[in-house]
Order: sequence, then structure tokens, then C-alpha cells
Amino acid sequence: MDIYPFRTPGLGDQSYLLTHEGKGVLVDPQRDIDRFLAVAAEHDVDLRFVLETHLHNDYVSGAEQAALRTGAELVLPAAAAAAYPHTPAFHLEDIAAEGITVRPVHTPGHTPEHTSYLVLIAGEPVALFSGGSMLVSSAGRPDLLGMARARTLARLQHGSLHRLAGLPRAVGLYPTHGEGSFCTATGAGRYTSTIGDELDGNPLLGIDDPERFADHLLAEPRPPIPAFYRHMGPANTLGVPPMPSLTAPTLTPADLDDQPEDTQLLDVRPRTVQAAGLLPGSTGIELSDDLGSWAGWLLPYGAPIVLVAEPDQDIVPALTQLAQIGVDDVRGVIRDLGDSPTTGFALVDVPAFVRLLAEPGAQVLDVRMPSERATSRIDGAVERFLPDLFRDGVPAGLDGDRPVLVACGSGRKASIAASLLVRHGLRPVVLTGAGVPEVVAALTD
Repeated sequence: MDIYPFRTPGLGDQSYLLTHEGKGVLVDPQRDIDRFLAVAAEHDVDLRFVLETHLHNDYVSGAEQAALRTGAELVLPAAAAAAYPHTPAFHLEDIAAEGITVRPVHTPGHTPEHTSYLVLIAGEPVALFSGGSMLVSSAGRPDLLGMARARTLARLQHGSLHRLAGLPRAVGLYPTHGEGSFCTATGAGRYTSTIGDELDGNPLLGIDDPERFADHLLAEPRPPIPAFYRHMGPANTLGVPPMPSLTAPTLTPADLDDQPEDTQLLDVRPRTVQAAGLLPGSTGIELSDDLGSWAGWLLPYGAPIVLVAEPDQDIVPALTQLAQIGVDDVRGVIRDLGDSPTTGFALVDVPAFVRLLAEPGAQVLDVRMPSERATSRIDGAVERFLPDLFRDGVPAGLDGDRPVLVACGSGRKASIAASLLVRHGLRPVVLTGAGVPEVVAALTD
């Protein structure tokens, strides 16, 4: 038996391909299924099953399309009630192919229908695909469907974790959610584990009482929930079309006049290039692993998008990440701004930021999330988590006649915030390559 993991860093998730004697099981595939099917073909694997542990909240699924492409049997939790053909997985009702047995284990908590899958080879349990139930040193969060259901789901998660903890210690643990995922209740560490390692080291298994367990999972401050999450479950219930084309026609700034009024300009160039000049109205999110997550969180979901990229910049990763969350309406890409008017912002390092901070009337905007702010703060800073800034607008009291010193943990969120501030006529100065902790340390030296 071999298990091939496929990590998607920007979403903090992992899909898996299990192979045994030429047969394969694909678990929780994301929408860009070619990468999974290529590995199956490389190893001459006949894909027999495609398994979904739950109706995902953080990405649209590729499970239906993978099953249609390969003829594999699509297996979904029995309570998922998806609107496309599939085999419902009922608790402890085995589904078998030659030499491989898939045993569904109902593990509600992250979602009500959540089902983990225990794989047995020659009758021996070897691997547990736990989705968003038991994670490495953590568990899937129970509040994604709203606080009205969160405590009930948290209590169910307690029972689900202890149910899985009763499996043999040697069984491998392969969760879908991991470090970097907003679907985890607490900070998940490694991506895979074993039941034995979790019995020895998962702190949540040490909480015996379901109510205390729920109190722990729902304690403030909870991780924020990205805005695009609310669109993922419905899409996965109704069915997701195949991946869109990973190409986009070249446009010019003049072509923007022909685009719908709600078209969003998404600038994916490096922040140093963005700082030198953004097209008016642009949201600047430099291309990295989490571009799709930030775009889905900050831009109106489903609105048409026009990318702005460098002349030779590869936009396939950007298009892929957008498609992974169901954002398909990309109208084109502008690679040459020509002589169009632009607005920019300044980038500074820690010493320059500290010097500006010492000037009379200095104003600071901290766009980190609340959990980051708990460990270090700049006195007098206006604090707005980046998505709140985009949702609520520029905080009252920021003076457009003076620079706004913008900081986060690394410069990434701060540079995104700067693209919003310049739209409103402010003059952002972005701390880049460092964050608030480094500024605080410099002030105390």
C-alpha cells in the first residue's frame, strides 16, 4: 500500500491517493483533479473509489468530476444529500473492492454529516482518512455552520474523536485539514499522524467532559471565518462543473470600459511593483499560495475579475486558486498599464518605520487578526483585521493629509490594505519584510 498526499498550502488542506495492487482510492480531491489523476496514471492505478468526508466549507470539490472522468464509484456521507449520483456511506457498512475495504465511520462535529473512512487491506485496518474530525493535535472546528449549531456539533465532535481514538494505535491518520486551514479549531501541527501518536499527544483527547470540550473549542477569540466559505457548501451539494480554462485573454486598460460595472481589478504583481503604481480601483494581492483565499475573502464573491500581471508573469497559479473556490469569471489579464493614471504607496523597512512612528501626529493602522494582536501591539494604533477593513471601509479618524503607517506580521496583509487606502485618497506607508513584533522589539531596544 502507498499513500500519496497532495498539499494545497494556501487553503491548509491535503487530498490523498491510496494505492494497493493497481487499485486506487482518492480522498477529498480539490477541483483541479488533473494533478491526482496524473499520479494515478503514472503508477498505472485503476481508480475504484472517490471518497468525500464532508461537504467542504473551504473549497469546491473535484470528487464528482474525478468519478465521472475515471468511472470510479463516488462515495459521500449518507446525510450529505448531494444532488448528483453517488453511493451513500452509512456508518460501519463496508464498501469493498478486490483487496481493499472502505469502512465509513460517522464522525459528526465539524459538520453534521461528516464521515471518516477506515481503509482495511486484507482485513487489517491500516489508514484512517479523518477529514475534519480528528486532526493532528487538534480537531475540526464546529462553528462554521453558525453559532446556533456550534455547541451541539462541538459535543458531537467530542464523541467522534473518542470513537476514532478506539482504533488500533498503528492505524495511520490522514486528515484533510491541517496547518494554515481556518477549518481547524486550534493550531494543527503536522499533516499526518497515527492513532497512537494522537492518544499520546492530542490535548483534546484529554478533555473527558463533552461540555468542557465544547467550551474549549468555542472559546474566544475563535479563528475568523473567511467570507467565501458560505458559498462552498451549497456548491458542493448541488455539483461543481469541471475546471475552467486556465488561460485568459490579454486586455488593455481601455478594455475595462467594456466590462460589467461590478468587475473587480485584481493586481497579482509583486508588492514592490504594485507600490510603484496601481490602476485606480485595484485590489493588490501579490501572487502567493494564499491568493485565492484572500481574493475570495475580500472581493465580492462571483463578481467578474480582470487580473493585472507582469508582462511575463505566469497566471496559471492565480487562475487555479480562484477556480478552487469556484471563482471562474476571469475576463482577462492586463499586462501593460501603458500611460494609464496610477496610484501608489510607499514601502519601508523597520528602521524607517520606527523613525516615522516617532514623528508628531504619526498614525498607525494594524491589520493583523485579533489572535496576532494579543502578543504585541503598537500604542495608539488603529486596529482593523484586513477583511474587516474591506467590509467596513476606512476607519474614521485616519487623516488623509498625513501618511498612514500600515503594518501586519510580514507586509503581505499591509500591502493589500494599502491598495484599499489609496482608493480613498490616503497615503499609506507599508512596513514590508517584517511586522509589528519587530517594530515593538526595535522600540524597546
